[in-house]
Amino acid sequence: MRLDITVLPGDGVGPEVTREAVRILRTVLDVYGYEASFEERAIGGVAIRQFGTPLPEPTARACTESHAVLLGAVGGPEFDSLPAGERPEAGLLGLRRALGGYANLRPAVAYGAIADCSPLRPEVVKGADVLIVRELLGGIYFGEPRGFSDASAPAAYNTMRYSVPEVERVAHVAFRQAQLRRRKVTSVDKANVLETSQLWRQTVTRVGREYPEVRLEHMYVDSCALRLITNPGSFDVIVTENLFGDILSDEAAVISGSLGMLASATIGGKVDLYEPVHGSAPDIAGAGVANPLGAIASAALLLRHSAGLEAGAQDIEDAIREVLDAGYRTADLNRGRAKRVVSTAEMGALVETAVADVADRRRAYHAV
Repeated sequence: MRLDITVLPGDGVGPEVTREAVRILRTVLDVYGYEASFEERAIGGVAIRQFGTPLPEPTARACTESHAVLLGAVGGPEFDSLPAGERPEAGLLGLRRALGGYANLRPAVAYGAIADCSPLRPEVVKGADVLIVRELLGGIYFGEPRGFSDASAPAAYNTMRYSVPEVERVAHVAFRQAQLRRRKVTSVDKANVLETSQLWRQTVTRVGREYPEVRLEHMYVDSCALRLITNPGSFDVIVTENLFGDILSDEAAVISGSLGMLASATIGGKVDLYEPVHGSAPDIAGAGVANPLGAIASAALLLRHSAGLEAGAQDIEDAIREVLDAGYRTADLNRGRAKRVVSTAEMGALVETAVADVADRRRAYHAV
């Protein structure tokens, strides 16, 4: 099989972590006999500098013509004075619209080896494995009308809007993911206040009847935010709308101990998009200290959802766990008990070695 991947390193630490993710992808795809091409394109701030726009047409075209897109990060303080539609983040929103992915999968896993990195007690996060399914193309981020009123009476307004089909399609994704996991879906809304949430709850309830083996519970977003930090192990799959999903998935970083550990996959459209949850972190860009594990875990999701290579995805996830178990940490994970604090590139090399070993063991096991 051949896999054509468009790589968008982006801004800040994006190029550094993306480089390591591509390194791991090349290794795994080679092990499993896949042919792959990696075409690098500009997006975000780097594209503004080079082309005057955060999403150049050649970038958009390359993405829509590939099998998958791997993104680093976009954004930087130097662009904050630009109008909203001209900032790096506008390029990302435009790319999401162009690719059509409406479901953003954000796993948050508690690794025993770095339990001390979480601000929560080890017994609270132990065993937690949560998948947040965030609706990505609707809600207040895209609703119209939006904008500012005239200067005589300064005010700003946004519109939260959802249709039944938008809710149905992301609900189906959540229930299908739950079928592969522990068969529980928590639907998060604010149905006691918002009409959009009332529609959301009604629609998810109806879709849930098509999956009788999956248990469905509804929860208000404020209650969910509290339970994520008091009892994260009680969740399996969380499905929610765009704004709530954005906030809750960042909060879920407490489970793993760092935003640098979190991966994401945007699926459901013409081409799927993979990116770590963390931002561009311009304050540490170029220092070689960024955690690449979120980007590498995003590469695992790419293999799972775009290449259909579940074994390769598991190899990467097992390799990450083995490197952490061996005591290696990037700076964000160092709590004074690391065997060795390593750079971005060193962490990538460690995972590369571990993933080759994991794949060899898997093949040896199947040969017995």
